[in-house]
Amino acid sequence: MDDSRIREHVAKLLSGSDAHLDFDDTVSRFPVELRTVIPRGAAHSAWQLLEHLRIAQWDILEFSRNPNHVSPTFPDGYWPSGDITPDEDAWEKSVSAFRADREALQELIANEATDLLTPIPHGTGQTILRECFVVAKHNSYHLGQMVLLRRLLGVWHEDGNRKIEI
Repeated sequence: MDDSRIREHVAKLLSGSDAHLDFDDTVSRFPVELRTVIPRGAAHSAWQLLEHLRIAQWDILEFSRNPNHVSPTFPDGYWPSGDITPDEDAWEKSVSAFRADREALQELIANEATDLLTPIPHGTGQTILRECFVVAKHNSYHLGQMVLLRRLLGVWHEDGNRKIEI
């Protein structure tokens, strides 16, 4: 069976840019002074969400390709320390790492040598395809939280020229 179309669809799904905003649209121009603010009605700050997204995606990527990978302790290892106030460099490093790991997942899924459906040998039944779906779903959920957070903080940027593909 030729699974190239499936690979293309999953790689596109990981980009998160079809029926909703993507990662870059969501994190761009987030005011530095508001990145650690948790407004009333929100559970996390933008920094906490960004780092959580980065850590979780990195963990799933490493689990998918490295049999010696040790995952962080759940749940604390998947969230940044509460006493860290990130500067611009820390924010940009987190954004860049998220992008790089997402690209690595897209390359993994696009590689024809990657078996999409055979259970990962060091896992408990997970497959590469399933792990990519988990990443896409997890990222979508938390990016939605970040959009809501921006709205609560009054810093959402409406872009009338943005076309969302459906």
